[in-house]
Amino acid sequence: MREISLDRLRTLVAVTDLGSFAEAARALHLAPPTVSLHIAELEGRIGAPLLLRKRGQVGPTPIGAVLVERARRLLADAEQALDDIQRQVDGLEGRARLGASTGVIAHLLPQALQTLRERHPAIDIQIAVHTSAETLARLGDGRLDVGVVALPQPPVAGLVIKPWRRDPVMAFVPAHWRCPARVTPEWLATRPLILNDTTTRLSRLTAEWFASAGHHPAARIELNYNDAIKSLVAAGYGAALLPHEATTPLPDSRIVMRALRPALWRRLGIAYRAGHVERSTQHVLEVLWDLRLP
Repeated sequence: MREISLDRLRTLVAVTDLGSFAEAARALHLAPPTVSLHIAELEGRIGAPLLLRKRGQVGPTPIGAVLVERARRLLADAEQALDDIQRQVDGLEGRARLGASTGVIAHLLPQALQTLRERHPAIDIQIAVHTSAETLARLGDGRLDVGVVALPQPPVAGLVIKPWRRDPVMAFVPAHWRCPARVTPEWLATRPLILNDTTTRLSRLTAEWFASAGHHPAARIELNYNDAIKSLVAAGYGAALLPHEATTPLPDSRIVMRALRPALWRRLGIAYRAGHVERSTQHVLEVLWDLRLP
């Protein structure tokens, strides 16, 4: 079944409103034969007359009046749809889907979200918790628009991955432990440990840090939620190695935080699809870039 063109419906509405084929042609910037052709095609598609011609005036038949009413709604909806899309193209409205780890979401994104709300209140940010590998996979298949991922990452076809910031990994130790000013692998390897699970980049970083001094300690428990890890440290269950973002409040009084020797850094990158970047996604990237650290 052939579909009805919006252009034909627009012509029908114009002829009905102006009562004249010639006036409709002028209003629509069409040749008069084109207006007649549009109406003839509609009548052929419907299978019934849509307009009555009396004494130089043109008006709708009963069937034509029903179609004109429906046509007005369709044309209004189409116009509204185009307006809505244009607002997204212009970056006034839109949606951006962002993937990141729980630590990034808890400690880095709130500041970015507040800034984005102030600058672009009509941009809807949808956040999902994913590992770096999951984030890159979802960026590749279009389920995410922006990702915060641990570095380094191998190149991924179709994606841009840019360094964003680096934060020191610190030792979080129960306050009642006697602890050196700088924590070494030798000292920490003999203590109960609460570490990130092996699916995370941080787990590999900390394993390499211990291995550089010849140690391969087993964790007392492995988790993938940094705030839960800190709660266990505060309870005296063990020590942990976690990144400390400059904007993050210091842990509670039951925890002491110590620098590592040798130093260890958690590096993060911003990932997004190569090619055309929608304005809503550009706004998110701009706000995140404001939080960049060397």
